[in-house]
Amino acid sequence: MKRAFYWLVPHPFVTLILIVVWTLLQNEVSPGMVVFGLILGIIIPWSTSVWWPDTPRGFRLGRMAMYSIMVVWDIMVANVQVAWIVLTRPNSSLRPAWVVVPLDLKQPEAITVLAGTITLTPGTVSADLSDEGHSLLVHALDCPDPDAVRDDIKERYERRLKEIFV
Repeated sequence: MKRAFYWLVPHPFVTLILIVVWTLLQNEVSPGMVVFGLILGIIIPWSTSVWWPDTPRGFRLGRMAMYSIMVVWDIMVANVQVAWIVLTRPNSSLRPAWVVVPLDLKQPEAITVLAGTITLTPGTVSADLSDEGHSLLVHALDCPDPDAVRDDIKERYERRLKEIFV
């Protein structure tokens, strides 16, 4: 039964995201829009699944919801911090840095969420993923201590993503 489910819905998280995004783009929540979103959410991942390396083994939706709330909070805080830096400090006093973040994550979906989280947070950008997927190259706008940035990314984001993508 489980095998049949993953044959029909090879990437359940992508299916869920497509349903939500489709419904939000329509500016109305109606049964018809949700059903059409479900159809898109099944057809798109199914038709593109041959290009995906693996199907996700496990996913904890509740933990992902808490992670999303934390990321939205971090984005708001970082917006204020970056605005303060831009408005009060001259460019010559900025300390930009490239930070290599070694990854314990192995699932492509989890690595993608981590890279997206870093890029969405103002002041940092995910610039590259090593060929083997063992490390992520991150650029930080103002970074007095690159090791602290690396440790913060691993503790705040990667640790939680390891709990979400099991």
